[in-house]
Amino acid sequence: MLRIIKTNSNSELIRQSLQNNRRAQKMLYEKYSPKMLSLCAYYIKDLQKSEEVMLSGFLKVFTKLHQYSQKGSFEGWVRKIMVYECISYLRKKNTLLFTDEIEFYESVVENEIELKIAIEDLQIFINKLPEGCKIIFNMYVIEGYKHTEIADMLNISVGTCKTQLHRARKALQDMISHHQKKKIL
Repeated sequence: MLRIIKTNSNSELIRQSLQNNRRAQKMLYEKYSPKMLSLCAYYIKDLQKSEEVMLSGFLKVFTKLHQYSQKGSFEGWVRKIMVYECISYLRKKNTLLFTDEIEFYESVVENEIELKIAIEDLQIFINKLPEGCKIIFNMYVIEGYKHTEIADMLNISVGTCKTQLHRARKALQDMISHHQKKKIL
């Protein structure tokens, strides 16, 4: 018989979820799914595919919940699973490439422009990055992973990771600068 849940505390929801209490699992899902969908959308442009990856990630969360040690942030633990799911999805689709030749790096910014840009525009620019650059940019800048962690997760060298991050930042600067120049004209 399912017990009525009277708490929103993570530890109680986790404890009850481990006992296969579907209400507790649903409450954990409802609590974290908006953030996790947003996270998946950073990596995967197609919202429907992002939702699929998020659902797959939550399946892993609930099947591996016994491995969560109650040390550190539960949300951080869930986020890490979601990032791995996104990377796994992109690998399966063969869209995760790290390349040296990217066309839009050829543009040169001659003078700095005061940057005022909407978050929505920035996300559009991030989505225009090549997949490898975008993944590393998201993991480093948004998720806060270190280069060594990213390199381990993606099976690349630390140097490749740093190079891709540099290229992502340069490309974003170029796109933002171009966007700002178009607004001025």
